[in-house]
Amino acid sequence: MDFNEYQKLASRTATFDGKNAEYQLMYVCLGLAGETGEVIEKVKKVIRNDGGAISEERREAIKREIGDVLWYLSQIARVCGISLDEAAEANIKKLADRAARGVIKSEGDSR
Repeated sequence: MDFNEYQKLASRTATFDGKNAEYQLMYVCLGLAGETGEVIEKVKKVIRNDGGAISEERREAIKREIGDVLWYLSQIARVCGISLDEAAEANIKKLADRAARGVIKSEGDSR
């Protein structure tokens, strides 16, 4: 499955359509923050409870949460009129440019 196909299929379950644009963007951004926190919680438990060893059960739980993060990212992009493929391609180009200039480990968005 490619990113655009995922974004299209994921959009079928969006229940916030029909609201104003400001609401839609706020809703999906808040959702992303919450789901990102859930990924972090799962990883924290790997460190705290399991000494850093990722069991199959924990891996599956993390995978489910990453899927939720991906859903919200796809919907933020959709609300903003951006395809996930477009965002992924732009990111790879940006990273390749930073690597070529030797600033991959630097700080700041405009490096």
